[in-house]
Amino acid sequence: MEREIQSFIAYLQNNKKTSLNTELSYKRDLNKMMQYMNKQGVFHTSEITKTHLTSYLDHLNQSGFAAATVSRHIASLKAYFHFLSEMKADLDDITFILKAPKIEKRVPEVLSSDEVVQLLNQPKADTPKEIRDKAMLETLYATGIRVSELISLKLSDINLHQGHLICRDYNKERMIPLGSQARKALSRYIDHSRCILLEDEDEETLFVNCAGQPMSRQGFWKIIKQYSKKAGIKADITPHTIRHSFAAHLVENGADLRSVQEMLGHSDISTTQIYAHLSNSKIKDVYMKAHPRG
Repeated sequence: MEREIQSFIAYLQNNKKTSLNTELSYKRDLNKMMQYMNKQGVFHTSEITKTHLTSYLDHLNQSGFAAATVSRHIASLKAYFHFLSEMKADLDDITFILKAPKIEKRVPEVLSSDEVVQLLNQPKADTPKEIRDKAMLETLYATGIRVSELISLKLSDINLHQGHLICRDYNKERMIPLGSQARKALSRYIDHSRCILLEDEDEETLFVNCAGQPMSRQGFWKIIKQYSKKAGIKADITPHTIRHSFAAHLVENGADLRSVQEMLGHSDISTTQIYAHLSNSKIKDVYMKAHPRG
């Protein structure tokens, strides 16, 4: 089964040209399924029955996974079995029995403009670490990139003169503008802080930790938590909260959805439309509070 999963991931890479994040998600889901099936004494995909699949789905639900997570697992299974049934004439796609649970669309957590300012003002930029932290936070809010994309940035991806960065995701890339505050913070970090933190002068990664190694996701999550607490923000902030806030504030101030979609790297504009709904909801709240007959 492991070899079949590897073949499927290779197919995604070579034929579908999917993003690295998508491939990792499929691989993670299918490996989890494989581990479950192995415990049931099933070691080959051809041995999996409808009963096995429904049992696995029950296992996911009983393990307390959210509906969205279960739905993603089902999508991974369907894509995997469809691929194998196309490749092997003797293998039937039995995933038609799997029905995705209804998912209640959650409104993303978004910070107010004032809260973002409070957060960005927390690193006082007195030390190499705080200069770096300031640059990371400003870059995240200025571009709305994912945390995985932020920590993967190379020094060569930054063009301060033209005011943009190149965000790369597997074989795709997108150019995102950098505002004046982000350019200022990045310039100071690159010129005065990065060289102090670096352990290896040949390191290409833009953001490094205090040991001179590339910053990790966990490391940046701790940075976010540290400064949100200092800012007195009660919301449970994650790097994705800043991404949501970037998009919501752009739409709120008149940016068109297509442009926001391109900057966020969404493949489907329906994913981006949630921010328009947020903006409309805010307009309605303002009306109800301000209109004399609201």
